[in-house]
Amino acid sequence: MSLPAQLQDPIVYALPAFVAFILIEIVSMRFLADHDSVAGFDRRDSRTSILMGLGSLVISGTSRAAALLLYVALYAVTPLRLDAHRWWTWVITLLLVDVIWYSYHRMSHRVRLMWAGHQAHHNSQHFNLTTAVRQKWNPWFELLFWVPLPLLGVPPWMIFTSFSVNLIFQFFVHTERVGTLWGWFEFVFNTPSHHRVHHASDPDYLDRNYAGILIIWDRLLGTYAAETHRPTYGLTTNIDSYNPFVLQYYEYGAIIRDVRAAAGWRERVGYLLAPPGWKPEEPAILMAEAGHGRP
Repeated sequence: MSLPAQLQDPIVYALPAFVAFILIEIVSMRFLADHDSVAGFDRRDSRTSILMGLGSLVISGTSRAAALLLYVALYAVTPLRLDAHRWWTWVITLLLVDVIWYSYHRMSHRVRLMWAGHQAHHNSQHFNLTTAVRQKWNPWFELLFWVPLPLLGVPPWMIFTSFSVNLIFQFFVHTERVGTLWGWFEFVFNTPSHHRVHHASDPDYLDRNYAGILIIWDRLLGTYAAETHRPTYGLTTNIDSYNPFVLQYYEYGAIIRDVRAAAGWRERVGYLLAPPGWKPEEPAILMAEAGHGRP
């Protein structure tokens, strides 16, 4: 039984293009790149990223079906309606999805419980188009962030379609084979240069450039950093594994161990909700300085 056209995920249709561009990038790195670019690709790492992406397709499809029921219920109780046949409805929805993505993405780096899921996308020490499909298997917080949209009158199917458009755009910023683009484009849009900074563990790059499509949110909200040197990719403390299950869930295990060893409720809450890397002896003012990575 096929899904109605409105509920079919654009990412599924984009998969052949993803495969084609991954192959093009691999060929370009092998035959047209310098040593540093070739070092940016590892067969085992890319295989792991692809397996994590395939797992995410299955889990995201199931979780989206459950979230759709919630969105339909919320859409039914609001008097607001945005007409999907109007072009401006699409513009508004894409902008709302993009700013919500920025908010969710930023919190995913600043709240350890959310970071435990999101870190799966960051725990590769390489940066290429296969890294783009290295997706989390725990999308629960992300789906909750879309709750305001049906209440604002956005048809539930438009939420998923717009988010998929956002993710398709983001696929193409995961590469070292593109330098900087035109000045106006770099100023407005997320680009490979901006996103390389985001995937870096260097102190001057840490927790920057959360953009989905538009980099203007980072510029306006003080989280923008320009690329000034080749990033060091991965976490501040990397994990030596190619096992997708380890890479998806090890941080949850670390949280459980920390919470069990905590001396009191303040420490338990800190281990759950403070930024990754937070320690009980740190004053609250230092929590903002904790960087992403394994505590």
